[in-house]
Amino acid sequence: MPDSAVRELIDGLNEDLRGEFQAVIMYRLYASMVQGPYRQELRTFFANEIPEELAHAQVLADKISAMGGTPAATAAPVKVVMEAKEMLEAALEAEIQTLARYVQRRKQAEDAGQHGLASEFDTLIADESNHRAELRQMLARWPY
Repeated sequence: MPDSAVRELIDGLNEDLRGEFQAVIMYRLYASMVQGPYRQELRTFFANEIPEELAHAQVLADKISAMGGTPAATAAPVKVVMEAKEMLEAALEAEIQTLARYVQRRKQAEDAGQHGLASEFDTLIADESNHRAELRQMLARWPY
């Protein structure tokens, strides 16, 4: 049985994994549902996010398993919205929440002596920071 710091880390990683599953579902839904003048660009944007979110989920699931835990099998709830701007806003909020969790999780990994995992969070944090910046730029001068 893992010690309490590792157990807490595994629980946090499972929260993160559910968030990555949420992102995959959200981006897939939004790519399919988006309407309006920017449909093609947004459809491509949302669809292109999916492989990276799946890669994050793979890293998390592998680490959870390697540390003696069982990876989550469900996603966090997905916010379903109909307007393109609302989709971008929902995606931005999800990325902001994910980034905050990953910064916290990196510290947890260090505290639990999981230095390799902590280092991997640097990449995940960079990815999520880039997603956040891209979404902010897309929303910066939204016409309506």
